[in-house]
Amino acid sequence: CEMSEADAQRPAKPQVQQWLKYSTGSLATMGACLFSHPLETLKTRLQLQGEMQAKGQYQKVYKNVFHALYVVTKTEGIRGLQKGLAGGLLYQAMMNGTRLGTFDLLQDAQRRNGREPDVFTNALAGAFSGVLGAFVGSPAFMIKTQQQAAAAEGLTTGFQHRHTGLFSAFRSVYTQHGLAGLWRGAGASMTRVAVGSGVQLSCYSKCKKYAADTFGLADGVALHFGASFMAGACVALMMNPFDVTSVRVYNQPTGPDGKGLYYKGTIDALLKTVKAEGVFGLYKGVGALYLRIGPHTVLTFVFWEQLKRLVRLEQD
Repeated sequence: CEMSEADAQRPAKPQVQQWLKYSTGSLATMGACLFSHPLETLKTRLQLQGEMQAKGQYQKVYKNVFHALYVVTKTEGIRGLQKGLAGGLLYQAMMNGTRLGTFDLLQDAQRRNGREPDVFTNALAGAFSGVLGAFVGSPAFMIKTQQQAAAAEGLTTGFQHRHTGLFSAFRSVYTQHGLAGLWRGAGASMTRVAVGSGVQLSCYSKCKKYAADTFGLADGVALHFGASFMAGACVALMMNPFDVTSVRVYNQPTGPDGKGLYYKGTIDALLKTVKAEGVFGLYKGVGALYLRIGPHTVLTFVFWEQLKRLVRLEQD
């Protein structure tokens, strides 16, 4: 729909819309996180299992995502599945609020210029939005990962940081290594999200249009659900190698200078993982990732679409 002259003369409205776009993105992903976080914890444990060790050279604590669910629930209870939840919610607010809000603004800019965004444009916009969001949310993702990795004695995978809480963890890292320490590993996360966001947002937009045109689905929950679930499958396949390296870079121990003791960065982590564990090492936890990213993607876009409609941000 076109903006009326009265609306165009209100200078404060664009600022309000930008704020609401950020807010709807944050709220949508935080809502999804409440449901998907346990699978994120299981995924993190599986991805750290056998780190830089060949198959057969380490004890397999978790056989698969379902066994991991059983073991964690039995030994640590429901609280074990929700480790790092506060950090996860903060990450979703910081990262995805920025990512989805920026993506929506870029799409609106395209439409104002009389062009409907295509797959390539959506991929670029999604990647840019994701990189920006990943940088903003990097400290929260690091603490969340380290808290999720902390397991019961005898069931540990990966280095154990043993933080006592979200804010004490932030304070500890800042005291030891300053602001640079809080953003350690941001490059790995930015690569991970650039791939995931570009695939997710471009696939979602394309799948949504395809389903609407092919099956005549009206714009509503059913359309959002189907498009989101298909997009989630694409994300899991493309993003898992970068997800594994991101988790490992964040969780590794650090020296007195604040630098990681295992990996120098994303490329180093990729090479060391493949050398020690083979290519399939990059796909550890892929089942957990899809079981997590599928419902998370569905819930994120369903919540996001409904929130945008609620605040009348949907563009015709």
